[in-house]
Amino acid sequence: MTAIAASGPADTSWRDGKRLLWPLGLLVPTIPWIAWGLAAATGWGVAWWAGPILVFGVFPFFDWAIGKDSDNPPDSVLAFLEAQRYYRWCTYLYLPLQYAGLVTAAWIWSTGRLDTIDAVGLAVSVGTVGGIGINTAHELGHKKDELERWLSKVALAQTLYGHFYIEHNRGHHVRVATPEDPASSRLGESFYRFWPRSVAGSFRSGWHLEKARLERMGRKPWTLRNDVLNAWAMSLAGFGALIAVFGVRIVPFLLIQAVFGFSLLEVVNYLEHYGLLRQRNGERYERCAPRHSWNSNNIASNVLLYHLQRHSDHHANPTRRYQALRHFDDAPELPSGYATMIVLAYVTPLWRRVMDPKVVAHYSGDVTLANLQPRKREKLIAKYGARV
Repeated sequence: MTAIAASGPADTSWRDGKRLLWPLGLLVPTIPWIAWGLAAATGWGVAWWAGPILVFGVFPFFDWAIGKDSDNPPDSVLAFLEAQRYYRWCTYLYLPLQYAGLVTAAWIWSTGRLDTIDAVGLAVSVGTVGGIGINTAHELGHKKDELERWLSKVALAQTLYGHFYIEHNRGHHVRVATPEDPASSRLGESFYRFWPRSVAGSFRSGWHLEKARLERMGRKPWTLRNDVLNAWAMSLAGFGALIAVFGVRIVPFLLIQAVFGFSLLEVVNYLEHYGLLRQRNGERYERCAPRHSWNSNNIASNVLLYHLQRHSDHHANPTRRYQALRHFDDAPELPSGYATMIVLAYVTPLWRRVMDPKVVAHYSGDVTLANLQPRKREKLIAKYGARV
């Protein structure tokens, strides 16, 4: 592996073991072309579904086969590590590939050569790219650099989820692991109940947060200075341009890929804080700590998601760049990487069998300390008990 040049002689022994792996994340936005190539080479229509096949089938295998890495960069190299532009380009390059794939897919849909099932498969594959692109937007949107913040909105435009730029930074990071946060799932809550609560709640929260910001400035919300509106305007402009060029035939597939894309984000939201709760100190919640996020050190998922799985450090240091995020020994750990856990989240009985006991164990058997689904509170207490 390539050694990291350090700020002092004592730091030269540390190496970023994933340094040469980060560009592998750029394979994700090539999924539409992978699907097209496989379909052309084999004649198999299932190839158009390459996106979900990779995410739900291949990536979980690599999580298991490659294993974990809990290595942390020492504090003495963090500033230098974050300053290296190599890592930034690994995220920047995702965007042109993401949109080139979307344009390619729009052209394919416009030709009418695919039957409906294959066209939907391509839409889901494109949505996979857009959904993981939201994670790229997540990485960029937390930064102070204006260009990166603008690129975050660009990445979100494909999935019609521009309000995430506001809600995640100023809503979720404030209310995380509390009942007030729409993006923090509750013990006993299935993904299918969480999805509408999070989608609607995040939309409302993003709008109200930005409206309140503008009101403090003495402005009305109906202005392009509204970061929710200007983010949505990017989506409308992009979709409008594609429809103008390729025709209305592509509209259903644009919508399918957008919904699948932001649903991929929501299933990740579901698993990141499931059942975890910050306790109240009087009128306030305790400060967010590593114990309030589920972590994973599986290398495959971490490379594809820019260390998103080191989620505790991200909440402690939101502006810290992905290559410098650290593992915490006292953070609760998922049984596998996100790719595997997404599959479990879709199968509610399997998810509950695996994760509910882990939440209860995390709270030493006292389920009343967890973030409980209100309508299942009594049932959960009866099942797991409360410590006296």
